Amino acid sequence: QVQLVEAGGGEVQAGGSLRLSCAASGRTFSNYAMGWFRQAPGKERDFVAVIHRNGGRTYYADSVKGRFTISRDNAKNTVYLQMNSLKPEDTAVYYCAADSNYAITERREEYDYWGQGTQVTVSS
Repeated sequence: QVQLVEAGGGEVQAGGSLRLSCAASGRTFSNYAMGWFRQAPGKERDFVAVIHRNGGRTYYADSVKGRFTISRDNAKNTVYLQMNSLKPEDTAVYYCAADSNYAITERREEYDYWGQGTQVTVSS
């Protein structure tokens, strides 16, 4: 089992920044690719970003490319999502997830473990 706990959500004005973190415990963190997803009210949970287990590769949804940056610190068992130039449409509950497969993926059904989510609200 892997336990994931997100933090760093909150309310910010459009154009502002937030940094989310996700702390992992349980199994070896560096054995998992880590992804961020988000879910707005009444919508499906959508892919945001993913980082390879060794941090060498990342992939982003087109909607956040150039504004968000995913990173990880395997020594601290933590993955981060730096969000800049936030827009009202970024408002959602943000979830981190762990995937034991070697290849990175945006498919949420591939992820094995999920956190409880953290709310991000961007006001205009």
